[in-house]
Amino acid sequence: MINTTHDHKELRKELKYLKLLSKTFPNIAAASTEIINLSAILHLPKGTEHFLADIHGEAEAFQHILKNASGTIRTKVDEIFGQSLRDSQKRELCTLIYYPYEKLRLIKDAESDMSEWYVVTLNKLIKVLDTVASKYTRSKVRKSLPPKYEYIIQELLHESTVNTHKSAYISVIIKSIISTGNADEFIAAICESIQRLVIDHLHIVGDVFDRGDGAHLIMDTLCDYHNFDFQWGNHDVLWMGAAVGNKACMANLVRIAMRYGNLTTLEDGYGINLLPLARFAMDVYGDDPCAVFQPKLKGNDRTYDDKSVQLLSQMQKAISVIQFKLEHDIITRRPEFEMEDRNLLHRINFDTGTITLPNGSEHPMLDMNFPTIDPKDPYKLTEGESDLVKMLMHSLLQSEKLMKHLNCLYSKGSMYLSINGNLLYHASIPLDENGGFKKVKIQGKGYSGKLLMDKVDRMVRAAHFEKEDLKTRDYALDYIWYLWCGKDSPLFDKHAMTTFERYFIADKETHVEEKGSYFKYQNQRETCEMILKEFGLEGPDTHIINGHVPVKAVKGESPMRADGKLLVIDGGFSRAYQSSTGIAGYTLIFNSQGIQLVQHEPFDSAKVVIERESDIQSITVIREFTSHRMLVKDTDNGKVLQSQVDELKKLLDAYRLGLIKESK
Repeated sequence: MINTTHDHKELRKELKYLKLLSKTFPNIAAASTEIINLSAILHLPKGTEHFLADIHGEAEAFQHILKNASGTIRTKVDEIFGQSLRDSQKRELCTLIYYPYEKLRLIKDAESDMSEWYVVTLNKLIKVLDTVASKYTRSKVRKSLPPKYEYIIQELLHESTVNTHKSAYISVIIKSIISTGNADEFIAAICESIQRLVIDHLHIVGDVFDRGDGAHLIMDTLCDYHNFDFQWGNHDVLWMGAAVGNKACMANLVRIAMRYGNLTTLEDGYGINLLPLARFAMDVYGDDPCAVFQPKLKGNDRTYDDKSVQLLSQMQKAISVIQFKLEHDIITRRPEFEMEDRNLLHRINFDTGTITLPNGSEHPMLDMNFPTIDPKDPYKLTEGESDLVKMLMHSLLQSEKLMKHLNCLYSKGSMYLSINGNLLYHASIPLDENGGFKKVKIQGKGYSGKLLMDKVDRMVRAAHFEKEDLKTRDYALDYIWYLWCGKDSPLFDKHAMTTFERYFIADKETHVEEKGSYFKYQNQRETCEMILKEFGLEGPDTHIINGHVPVKAVKGESPMRADGKLLVIDGGFSRAYQSSTGIAGYTLIFNSQGIQLVQHEPFDSAKVVIERESDIQSITVIREFTSHRMLVKDTDNGKVLQSQVDELKKLLDAYRLGLIKESK
């Protein structure tokens, strides 16, 4: 009797699928080999995941965090070499791994015997690479290596130096690399492989854009990164909205760029022509000091002289007025957004220089020079404003790089992600006053919890991809702006965005943006467990991972909330927030043994790291071990692999029972 796991009847039901599978695995030997291979992979330790949030354009610091894997590479070097290397030697080795070509140039200026240095250094680098590659299969390691040097690196990794003959063989390989003049390129290849293998999967929990001037550089890095996903943040959706044609989103992002003196991303990064805005601002506001529109520049920023600052102020005022008019169009068109209280231009009393807010309070205006506002029709764009909007939108939509980054955000991004027991979303899941899931209306239908997040995700995609149902597409285009500033938006979740009040009213009480109920209940374990359960996650090793709200570590705030069920990893990566957080960001690291939250100190520059071998200072502030060491079989991908093993076993039985014939 043939010993099989599955009977004839069960296998016959799946015969059509198994025949398709047999085309890839045509015989018992092929199916058996794949079962053995997958079963072995399932028992390897899970790969290391890194989580980052709220990068806000700080490209150089972000790229360094990837290069040093949030301090992980330095830890590995310490573990490998211990006391056998001086601290200065370990610092040099780490800096070389981070910036191989730049460091090599400095070393050549100081080193008298480069041949000897190459031999010693290559042996060290191979040891580091061997260590970081040890948890992966040879196949995965091979795919991570630069094709040009794949064979040689594999030989160096897998041949033992204990055997005398093999030791000589390896020595000849290294000497040949040096003698042929390929040492620098080979060292760089190994260093890049180390960087690639030490982070198996990168999660960006929202907000790459705004504030800093390098969002386009961060997106360049991400679009070419080996394995990452992206949970959209409110600032990201603002840029996505502009890139799919929402004029109000465009005005907002241009205004923010003027407010922070960040023209680099727009002009140099995406080739957006701001000259029409500058000309318009000088024509309309040439004699206006625009005092309330002074840009918020970095303390040591000498990019702009007084005249440039004045022009930025005028440009900011020009686009702000346009923004308020464009937003009125959406608010009027979509009464279901319930944002009539954000239409404020008609509430200005041009005779008294005051404004009466929707709550009935009256306040003096800080600025009353509005040459483009007709008190009788305050929301109508002037001909000059209308032309300017068309030029700015045309420039945005013609940017090839922005379109490339937009496609990357759509293909790799989503509103949320459930992965390996962790639930990732940028800001919130809207809750009602009692802490239950809030029902939010979209297109006349109520959604809450997971269904709401799924619906919002579909709306964001419809704004870009919907081509047939134009009514839905137009609604989605407006809704993507709502996600930026709407009170029930999971990416904003405040009662209002008080941009107008912050510019024009001195009373700071009017500036307050009241947070939604989520932020009241997020510290309660029961609430977090309710949210996790809604997304199918239960158990001691499950967590929610958020960004959005900077953790004020300097005031004693903890990034860990709700008895460890919620981790807020916005630690002030952006320089604009570091004065309030007291630190320069967090990285959450999740490996086979558990999670650790790494806190970063402010980053000087790559130049300082290379020259002084100083590195960014990172310390572990939270460490939590999983209830058991996680293997690949415990991950979401492991479940997929296990299901493949199960299907292959069925195919094996079908071959043995003669239901499918083997072929060569």
